[in-house]
Amino acid sequence: MKLQHYVLAVGPSLLLAGVCLLIPLLATIIPTFFTPSFSLSSYIDFFSDSFFRTIFYRSLRLSLLTTLITIIIGLPTSYYISLRREKTRRLLLSLIMFPLLTNAVVRGFAWISILGRNGIINQFFLSLGIIDEPLKLLYTDFAIVIGSVYLFLPVMISTLTSVMVGIGEEVLEASYSLGCSPSKTFFKIIIPLSFYGLVIASVLVFSGTISAYTTPTLLGGNQNMMLASLLYQQSNTLSNWSTSAVIAFIMIVVSMGVMKLFNLLAGKVDRRGEKDV
Repeated sequence: MKLQHYVLAVGPSLLLAGVCLLIPLLATIIPTFFTPSFSLSSYIDFFSDSFFRTIFYRSLRLSLLTTLITIIIGLPTSYYISLRREKTRRLLLSLIMFPLLTNAVVRGFAWISILGRNGIINQFFLSLGIIDEPLKLLYTDFAIVIGSVYLFLPVMISTLTSVMVGIGEEVLEASYSLGCSPSKTFFKIIIPLSFYGLVIASVLVFSGTISAYTTPTLLGGNQNMMLASLLYQQSNTLSNWSTSAVIAFIMIVVSMGVMKLFNLLAGKVDRRGEKDV
């Protein structure tokens, strides 16, 4: 294809993407660095504020914790699903993806009915005499992590399963023929070969968790705000657009930093070639 044909074919799409995505993003972020001359004062003020700093650290901590839990649960689950027949695999993946088909508000209120003072868990423990009064499970960091894991675990499992299915049965047969047990095959062969898929899934889970609004707001409340909740408060409630832009850019930088970190880790684990996420 000649260059001019390529430009005519791709140019309009790139121009539309630039107008609709890149220009508004730059128009929002660039003013945060000029007050009116170039300065980082907006970001220094953000991290100097103990309230903002607490929310930032909480968001980072809970997002990393959610990612770690989904990895621990998702790896063996994906491996199990990848070994099933195609029909069974499709059925299991359909069931796992079901939470993503449910409205976020419905999911949030479902967890409220489970974790609340009069929820299923507290009523169960009270009936057994394990506790004398209801536990505070709702409006805590614990509730945010539980809701986030429930929300993003399907993303981790579906991504890893598609990667593990592509490894091929001959690799497993070769491993077994050389005397490796199923557990050793999983840790020594399956995980390294699917590590780039794990990186992609981890980035999706982390980025989704740190930018999620509905689940942390419903389950965490105003006392356990995340960055997305703070962004909504500053923009829609307080009309503080400069601080909102600072928060948005911080979320972008953190997500990109974690993506690069995972990518470097993947390069250490898998030496077969250099790849970028």
